Amino acid sequence: MKISTKGRYGLRAIVDIALNGEKDAVSISSISERQSISVSYLEQLLAKLRKAELIKSIRGAQGGYRLNRPAEEISVGAVLRALEGDLRPVDCSELSEEGEGGCESANFCVTKYVWQKMNDSINDTVNHISIHELVEEAKMTPAYKSTRDCEK
Repeated sequence: MKISTKGRYGLRAIVDIALNGEKDAVSISSISERQSISVSYLEQLLAKLRKAELIKSIRGAQGGYRLNRPAEEISVGAVLRALEGDLRPVDCSELSEEGEGGCESANFCVTKYVWQKMNDSINDTVNHISIHELVEEAKMTPAYKSTRDCEK
């Protein structure tokens, strides 16, 4: 499974909003500048995150974006699914034990076990990492610390 730029950039954008939106809404231009993502591409990504009710937009002169709920309550999995859709590595991993959906060989395919294990591992990982954890990781980076030193 490969996460596209939608997932990678969208995750960076929501972490940026969480990091910088504690007091005020975060403008799309400031996200664009910090993350080196074009405003037009960010607009597309943020629209999907808004539709999934992970962020909200604030209108007006001091407008921008804020998280729609606490960062602890937003999982990386929710963000990636909003941007990428399904995270399954292959279609047949969605099969139930009855063999509904997926490929014709599902009932006797020995590799189905591999795909289901991969799917379970991916989902377990992304569902148990919160945006808050990524914010805390970001605060430990030298780049974050140096920008905060400059603001003092």
